[in-house]
Parts: sequence; C-alpha cells; structure tokens
Amino acid sequence: MNGLELLDDLLGRARAAGAEQADAVLVAGTSLSVACRLGRTEHLERAEGRDLGLRVFVGRCSAIVSASSTDSAGFAQLAERAVAMARVVPEDPFADLADPQPPQDPAPLDLVDPAEPDAESLLTRALAAEEAALAVHGITNSEGGGAAFGRIDIHLATSRGFAGHYVRTSHSVSASAVAGSGTAMQRDHDFSSAVHLADLEEAAAIGRSAGERAVARLDPRRPKTAKLPVVFDPRVAGSLLGHLAGAINGAAIARGTSFLKEKLGSRIFPVGIFIHDDPVRHRGLRSRPFDAEGLPTRARALVEDGVLTTWLLDTRSARQLGLSSTGHAARSTGGPPSPAASNLYLAPGTLSPAALMADISEGLYVTELIGMGVNGITGDYSRGAAGFMIRDGALAEPVAEITIAGTLPEMFANLAAADDLRFKRGTDSPTVRLEGMTLAGA
Repeated sequence: MNGLELLDDLLGRARAAGAEQADAVLVAGTSLSVACRLGRTEHLERAEGRDLGLRVFVGRCSAIVSASSTDSAGFAQLAERAVAMARVVPEDPFADLADPQPPQDPAPLDLVDPAEPDAESLLTRALAAEEAALAVHGITNSEGGGAAFGRIDIHLATSRGFAGHYVRTSHSVSASAVAGSGTAMQRDHDFSSAVHLADLEEAAAIGRSAGERAVARLDPRRPKTAKLPVVFDPRVAGSLLGHLAGAINGAAIARGTSFLKEKLGSRIFPVGIFIHDDPVRHRGLRSRPFDAEGLPTRARALVEDGVLTTWLLDTRSARQLGLSSTGHAARSTGGPPSPAASNLYLAPGTLSPAALMADISEGLYVTELIGMGVNGITGDYSRGAAGFMIRDGALAEPVAEITIAGTLPEMFANLAAADDLRFKRGTDSPTVRLEGMTLAGA
C-alpha cells in the first residue's frame, strides 16, 4: 500500500475501535550526509525512516499515539491504545478537526529535485568548502566542511475526507574555520541550503566566507557600556522575526502570554515595514501546499506598512479566539498541531547596508547572538553578542563578551531595513538597524 492507503486503513481501524473522529500523518525521510576535516572524511551517514502518528477523538477528548512501524498488522492495536487513552483524559472544548478544503497543487511549488547525489559528490563538495576556507590568509585550522541531501515525504489524512501528500528535497553545504592560535583563536562558519541543487551556493564561496569571517574576528575588544544604534547582520536579524512569530502565535495569544496580545490592528513597526509569511514560495525551504490539519496555505502579510494584521492560527487556537485558522498548523507524529510560520521574511528597504549606517558616529554591528534572554510576556530583551564597532559609518574593530539589551516593542518601533534580503534560512531578513539599545561591556 502507498502512504495514503496506509493512513486510510489506519483511520478505519480507529473508527472500528470507537473513535468518533481521527487524523493520521505519515512522515518518511531519507538523508545522506558527509563531513570532512583537514582533508579526511570524518563522517558518512545514510538514514531512512518512517514515522506514523494517529490522533483520535472521543467526544471532546483526544489522544495521540505514534509508531515507527508502518506494518498494518499492528494498526488495530495502535488504534485501540489511542482510543483507550482518549477515554481517560480531560475534555478540550477547542480541539477539533479542520473542515476539509481543496489543497494547493504541490507541483507549481517545485519542491522536488529528482537528482539524488551520491556520497562521493557530497564529499567533493564538502572538501571544496573546507579547502577554500583553509586557503584564506590567517586561517590556522578547520572545524570541517560538510554537505548533505535529504528527502521528506509527508502524507496526511483525516476522517473528514481530507487526503494529501507532498515531497520536499534539500541540499546543503557548510564550512567552519579557525583563525589565530592559543587563547586568541576565533572561529566562524557559513552555509547554504536549497531545495534544488541548482540553487545551492558554490562550495568554494561558502568556505571562503567562513574563513574571512573567522579572520575578521581576531583580537576582539570589549567596549565600554553605552547606549547606541545597533545594526544586525542578516544572519542574526532573522531572530527578530522569530520573536515576532512567537509573540503572534495563536496559542500564546489565547493564553494571554504575549506582549503583543492587545496589538492586532495596531502599528508596531515604522511605516514602510512589511513582514510576510509565504508557504507557497517557489522552491521555498519551508514551502508546503497544505498545513498539518489539511488546510490550504497561502501567502500573507503579517505586518503591513508597520501594522500587525493577523495572528498565526491553527484550528484549536482559532476556536479559542473566535476566529478562523490561518493555515499555520504544524505538527510532529507524536504531538498535536500547533501554529508555526513557514517561509517568514522581512521585506527589503531601499538603502544599502552601507547607507543604512552611514550616519552612525558610534554604534555596534552584531554578527553573533548568544543565549535566549528574551521574555515573551513582557518583551524584555537581553542577549550576549559579538561583532564589530561602527565608527563614522564604517565597520571598525571586532568586539566580544558584550550584552545588548532593550525591549522588543521599542526595537520593533525603531527598526529600519536595508535592501540586501536573501532567501537563505527559511526565516530571512536583510540587514536591520535598531536605535537606542544598551550595550553592556567593560
């Protein structure tokens, strides 16, 4: 039986065991990864697996069971165990299945690269990345190069008649380099990931970038405490979008545990700021034709001209808030659906990064963030950081062992975006500038 036939069989067993409603998800994955260090292969792994999840409802009570075996001979026992669990848990008045709607056609998303690389080609890519990193003047050691390929098949079926399937592939290459010696060593890295190999950055360019980043961090200083403009490099600017996504997650809004719980329809960013979630982006790293409850996905602006326009909702959080799902449900085989963003990005501005910081007489350019000192209830923000000082509009000496602090509402309200957006991580941002943050240093 194919994946959807297996799920249909499992749903039938669930109904026979006493479930009034049920849904089931099957995730099948294949991955091949290699890693090398100093020209030698250190890691070669191929993994294949299939995971199955079943959620059943008895009235307003629900339970979930998961299994790594897809042998239909065990489906009856799996279903009986799930129903028995559902009969002894408390009711949840908001838990329900989504009403089926026609999903997007996965074909236009172009999420499948039919060519699967072998271990030799991946190793060649990893070695090329490391070789380019080691060739950078000042690099003294390597933490290795890596390359990987993956394919994931997702099947979903519900007792309300939804049945859907899509596949997504992924390619990646990375390098990590070390500069300096003794206690003065510094390391940095770079990577590229893409659905199609044709869109992957050249391995040599990734290695060279990793090496140059590591050398630039040598001999960092610890600046004095000050309040100044802070510029986030794109590699860390996306974390701000992650904090936004957490704050507008429907589950947090329904619990009242978000600093943005009263801000729907309000201006929280400056005029001209647009933040989008696009699950149907062509060849997107997190694109999908339907969400984890079988609802069709669509692109939408979460923030439009600075105004917060929506929450991220699944069926349960939408019911709690008296709203409709936005098609943002995500789930594992062992857990219930919950809201999550897909291809999340901050739209680019009109200024180059150089122009964005041209008028900064003294500021901080952040390339690395450390720790998770962010309070989602109050919006208080404090994280360890490293990067470079900005002096007279240009990058100056490297800095480390510092902390930057502020509040997310103030940071959002004083954010400006550069024009250098690249889709690289799934959550992506151009360079951004934030006014009036506190740098805690020496």
